[in-house]
Amino acid sequence: MAKKNEENTVLASNRRARHEFTILDVVEAGIVLHGSEVKSVRAGEVQIADAYAHLSHGEMWLENMHVATYKFSHGVGAHEPVRPRKLLLNRTEIRRLAERMAKERLTLVALNVHLRDGRVKVDLALAKGRKKEDRRAAIAEKESKIEMRRAIGRQRRGKPE
Repeated sequence: MAKKNEENTVLASNRRARHEFTILDVVEAGIVLHGSEVKSVRAGEVQIADAYAHLSHGEMWLENMHVATYKFSHGVGAHEPVRPRKLLLNRTEIRRLAERMAKERLTLVALNVHLRDGRVKVDLALAKGRKKEDRRAAIAEKESKIEMRRAIGRQRRGKPE
């Protein structure tokens, strides 16, 4: 039987994070999930819009990730939709992230949840919050780059502006 191609299948993404934060570094981590949670995540019933990670007792925990209750689990196997979930990171990675978070006053934000080799992983970003004027400047810069690409395309086709 042929295996489905599950390499880097994105199940949920946090598009707002790239708008509200300046991304400095990205780290991939595994998540400890209960049985019915895995099935819900694979079905794409996960939301990470407000998800963030923090350090507690030498372990990293993911907060505010919403995993919908699996529709075929009845009572006993059901899980809480929003609960702290342990992240699987190397001890040295945890130490490095914790030091940077404390020293530079950074936040660890969830960017996306995806499958890698059949396992559920989350991309975490060390991020610094943007102020309103910084967000406006980033949008203006992005729009100017788009306009430059369009102008170059028109010039190549020989169309006047």
